[in-house]
Amino acid sequence: MYKDILRSIDNIAIWPTISFVIFFLFFLILIWWVMTSDNTFIAKMSNKPFEDGIAPNTNQDKQSQL
Repeated sequence: MYKDILRSIDNIAIWPTISFVIFFLFFLILIWWVMTSDNTFIAKMSNKPFEDGIAPNTNQDKQSQL
C-alpha cells in the first residue's frame, strides 16, 4: 500500500538528494565554525558544566567562621 503511494508522487527521487545536501552543508558549516572559533570561547564553554550558576559569595564564608 505505502509503496503505491510513494510511487504515485511526482519527483519523489529528488527529496533524498536535497536532504543529503542539507545534511552535508550543515556539517561543513559546523566544521568551519569549530576551526575558526576563538579558543577562549571554547575554554569558557567547556567549563560551563562545572559551574553551578551561582557566584561565590565570600561574605557568607567570613560570617559563618565568626
